[in-house]
Amino acid sequence: MKNLKNKIFEAVKNDDGWTFMETLIVIAIILILSATVGFAAINSLEKSRIAAAKTQIESLATALEAYYIDCGNYPTAEQGLAALRKKPETSPTSDNWGGPYIYKNAPKDPWGNEYEYTCPAPDGSPYGIRSFGADGIEGGESKDADIKSWE
Repeated sequence: MKNLKNKIFEAVKNDDGWTFMETLIVIAIILILSATVGFAAINSLEKSRIAAAKTQIESLATALEAYYIDCGNYPTAEQGLAALRKKPETSPTSDNWGGPYIYKNAPKDPWGNEYEYTCPAPDGSPYGIRSFGADGIEGGESKDADIKSWE
């Protein structure tokens, strides 16, 4: 038993720990794993923003339909989405306005830009709501692609 105890003590005593190179390799592996997780998280964040924009557009479309039911017309492009929150003062106005149809001012898109409201929409629909995506300008692909109510 004493002999085994001495051998363990000698093994521990002779262990110098990790070399500098071993430490660098471990740090490199941790950095690579962290970067992989970070890129995956950023990609998921962009997908979430696109989904949030689509959901907000659908919510605004529902409010516009309620406005139409009460007033008999959609807000003009000049009245904009603000007509869902506060009764418009510019023509056409309706005595049947039953709003507010949204309880806060129209939200900005997930990238911090205003939604574009048009009446009628470019495809001939009664209205259109569009987010210009991450870059905030018309057109684009992937995260920069426009998100439109008429598509």
